[in-house]
Amino acid sequence: MRRISIFGATGSIGQNTIDLIAREPDAYDIVALSGGRNVVQLAHDARKLGAQIAVCADETCLAELRELLAGTGIETAAGETALIEAAQRPADWVMSAIVGAAGLAPGLEALKTGATLALANKESMVCAGPLVMQTARAHGAAVLPVDSEHSAVFQALVGEDLAAVERVIITASGGAFRDWPLDRLASATPEQAATHPNWDMGQRITIDSASMFNKALEVIETKEFFDIDPSLIEVVVHPESMIHALVGFNDGALMAHVGPPDMRHAIGYALHHPARRALPVERLDLVKLGALTFRAACETRWPALRLAREVMAEGGLSGAVFNAAKERALDAFIAKRIGFTGMAHVVEQTLNRVSAQNGLIHAGMSLDNVRAVDHLARETADMIMLQN
Repeated sequence: MRRISIFGATGSIGQNTIDLIAREPDAYDIVALSGGRNVVQLAHDARKLGAQIAVCADETCLAELRELLAGTGIETAAGETALIEAAQRPADWVMSAIVGAAGLAPGLEALKTGATLALANKESMVCAGPLVMQTARAHGAAVLPVDSEHSAVFQALVGEDLAAVERVIITASGGAFRDWPLDRLASATPEQAATHPNWDMGQRITIDSASMFNKALEVIETKEFFDIDPSLIEVVVHPESMIHALVGFNDGALMAHVGPPDMRHAIGYALHHPARRALPVERLDLVKLGALTFRAACETRWPALRLAREVMAEGGLSGAVFNAAKERALDAFIAKRIGFTGMAHVVEQTLNRVSAQNGLIHAGMSLDNVRAVDHLARETADMIMLQN
């Protein structure tokens, strides 16, 4: 039996992972499950899968989690230290699906055990890509992409020479506001931004899709994951969300990954890699689909894409600044303290202020430095929003 841990089990990626694993219960031994505040779901899944330990990130929820799992023999714990300890438990395959920078440390600990890390937490690569890959190499571990776009690139590169790659095209749905007039964007509400035309995702990632901050993170992740020159990475708006990414080679060929907007494909590919196994996803009817359309990704509409280019040019720990500022700006937008277009303004101002302290941005890639820059960027973003 393969030993499996799922960090971020109660989110959309975690739930889709559990859906696949629960279809073959005798094939997996569940080591650890973690979640946020949804302890009812966490306890339900821990019972269903027979997990060794269930960990909630919020320590105030521990009493409820213990009560829900009383008499099951399943261990319970809470908080950052408990997440780290759970990640240190031996496992063969670990899903990293905690949202935000909080997913970095557990992912690194899982890699130190030699486990295969299925990485859905794009912030890990944005904040500390070199550290993640270096840790994997040092411990003989593997990192497999779970974002649909990066899974698509990964699959398109199987058996190919990276030196023959001329371009990598990441597609974007455009989110809720892809057809809105530009002058309406400033008045967009969190409720409107949290409705995605194609994908069924959580609130935060859906809003990030509307602002293209999600895609901006993915551009940086592409550079870090595949060690590709930023100038070779393109973003194209593809409203149907059927082509997840394309890789262009020096003979003019484009390899496209085509599939329905269902995260179980990328999760299943990482779960069964290097094998390709049957998955319960829709089979496309190309005749019924009819046509696929594409349009340019306008950086006036989506300034997050321009900021991602600036982050890659700056290098160092600027990705950690970008992500931290984005998370704080998103918090403020959801709380209706700033407008939709204000998020990009906050991130840009934070990048400018923190980058002025150039020594800190280029202090070296370590977990402590990432945390220090993350903390500074959050404080800076909060100060900018207070001043405005």
